Amino acid sequence: MIQNVWAVGRNYAEHAKELGNEVPTEPMIFLKAGSTTTLAAKEIHLPSWTQEVHHEVELALRFDDNLQIEEACLALDLTERAKQNQLKAKGHPWTLAKSFKESCPLSPFFPVADLEELKKLDLVLKINGEIRQKGNTSQMIFSLEKLIDYVRRHFPVVPGDLLLTGTPSGVGPLQRGDHLEAEIQGKMKHSWNVL
Repeated sequence: MIQNVWAVGRNYAEHAKELGNEVPTEPMIFLKAGSTTTLAAKEIHLPSWTQEVHHEVELALRFDDNLQIEEACLALDLTERAKQNQLKAKGHPWTLAKSFKESCPLSPFFPVADLEELKKLDLVLKINGEIRQKGNTSQMIFSLEKLIDYVRRHFPVVPGDLLLTGTPSGVGPLQRGDHLEAEIQGKMKHSWNVL
């Protein structure tokens, strides 16, 4: 069971810039409820109240019983961008924009023997056959070790929790009827249909 999803904002410089945000000097962490995750589902159901849900493809790490990383997967950090912008402008928390139902679709997990194998991987998201997001994990501002250490030191991480490591540039809106294909080079492919 996934209790918590510890998500890293702005961990790729180009993504921070595309949204007009400053590049952070320390990890910026926000929380998504573990109950937002859907494991290995083939469909994404957009809530009826949403206006502009953006895709953000990410490498996700899973903590084991010793709070080490032994599994990883593809994740989509779905974001209600219109609502997020409204809430941010008022200085309000933006949980509604990040932690709505089914806002964290996951691929199946794959084993991780060593973090080194995750440090130079292409991360790609195609929508309807067109590449929308592409980045390499080597472009992360904060290393995997730094992120893992940071969340374990500052937050009540428990076994089974996920760490979302940030998204490359190219985020944008989803439409009902879209077909998404995500890939972590040599590790995992997964697809979803948006309903």
